[in-house]
Amino acid sequence: MSLVQGPLPLRLKLIHGFGAVAFGVKDTGFSFFLLLFYNQVLGMDAGLVSAALLIALLVDAVIDPILGNLSDRTYTKWGWRLPWLYAAPIPLAFAWVLMWSPPGGEAPTFLGLVGIAVVVRILLSACEVPSISLLPEITSDYVERTTLFRYRYLSGWLGGLFMMVLAYTVFLGGENGLLQQDGYVGFGIFGGILMAISVLGSAFGQHKLVAHLPTTKPEPFSLKACFSEITHAFSEKAFLIFAAGGLAAYVSQGMSFSLSNYLNVFVWRLDATPLPFISEGATALNFYPFALFLSVIVMFFIVGPMHDKLGKPKSAALSAIASLCILLFPYAALVLGFWPQPGTLASAGWLYLLLVPGNALAVVVMISASSMIAEIVEAYQERTGKRAEGAFYSGNWLVQKCATGFGIFISGQILSAAQLSPSADPSTVPETVITDIVIYFGAITAVLALIAAFWLGRFPINRADHEARVAAMNAQKTVVQDSRALE
Repeated sequence: MSLVQGPLPLRLKLIHGFGAVAFGVKDTGFSFFLLLFYNQVLGMDAGLVSAALLIALLVDAVIDPILGNLSDRTYTKWGWRLPWLYAAPIPLAFAWVLMWSPPGGEAPTFLGLVGIAVVVRILLSACEVPSISLLPEITSDYVERTTLFRYRYLSGWLGGLFMMVLAYTVFLGGENGLLQQDGYVGFGIFGGILMAISVLGSAFGQHKLVAHLPTTKPEPFSLKACFSEITHAFSEKAFLIFAAGGLAAYVSQGMSFSLSNYLNVFVWRLDATPLPFISEGATALNFYPFALFLSVIVMFFIVGPMHDKLGKPKSAALSAIASLCILLFPYAALVLGFWPQPGTLASAGWLYLLLVPGNALAVVVMISASSMIAEIVEAYQERTGKRAEGAFYSGNWLVQKCATGFGIFISGQILSAAQLSPSADPSTVPETVITDIVIYFGAITAVLALIAAFWLGRFPINRADHEARVAAMNAQKTVVQDSRALE
């Protein structure tokens, strides 16, 4: 039985979603700025940086299932998840600050970068896995679960975009823009504080609802049992289908995010597109976060009706294909020679006009995929008699982090293959380098989007299946409770 029956209060939706702000801050840092910071600012080779981040993600992906299993087996008067949400955010904040303020202000060694990236990611997982694992416990309603995911994604994106706006206008808004090292120190400090506030605030806000002794005491933790449970999770057919589609979607997301600043600066020249009618020194790059913000607002209002009318699998598949067509159109037009000259208002205007619907649909893909996990939890419970939210969501993070790390790794290889040199001046980069980046990026994006659409569209649990399963399980639980009461 879920903790809330019927429609969820708005306050609960907001406070549960608020916990995802920390993930949005992390995602913006890792995906949009970290590769640029260590490569173009500190002077590390892009291939080495992307390889270090990939290793960190792979290590984190192995640790995630252990964290998920531990949260499933945390037996306290505050429940399974809350102790983690109170313990992890403060250390996370300090580690985040250190990552953007390397000792001596110089580039760390390869192993040093791997180490700090691993610490940050593990601590973030200790916040995010227990937080998102609360979702299936709070409600079993098919529609309300989508609603909670809408608020989580909205909060995560708003947190990330807020940091992006501050980066472009406050921390990195000086003469050297994204290449000024001192600005990243303030970026790290503010981000660390915001992470801690979001996780702790969400935990406090949900405390009264979820802080109770679990009805059954879980078995003691052991590595053997932990990985045995994860093996069972990966043997669930629905999870394997989700993982195949999610893997492609997450690789594409990791690659797109980590290349976004390179594409914006080197391909589209948004930082060199002045907007004097807005304010002195304003450029089209300053509006990039606002275009993403509009896309997330569009997503927030379309994903619910799409799931209600089409279901999650079909929504994911159609959105993946539509997003691919919209987002790649500018790159195809640029290569074919009928796109306005990059660095002009016409180019920036058309780019943002297409970015809003394209990114909105891309986020619909991610919400649809993530929301599928909640339905797999009940399918697994029906088959085994056990709930394992932490195992499944940590399995999701394993897929996501391996894929995202691989996406970032691909980004570094694209830049290396195109021979974009460190600390390059965008105005002097050869046209052949720009063309190679665009072609590599477009081709890989297209392949990944089609794979994601194919597999996510074949997810085997629809709304009717889920509601019938939940009703049967609730009826069985009621019968057991009545029989115990008669005894």
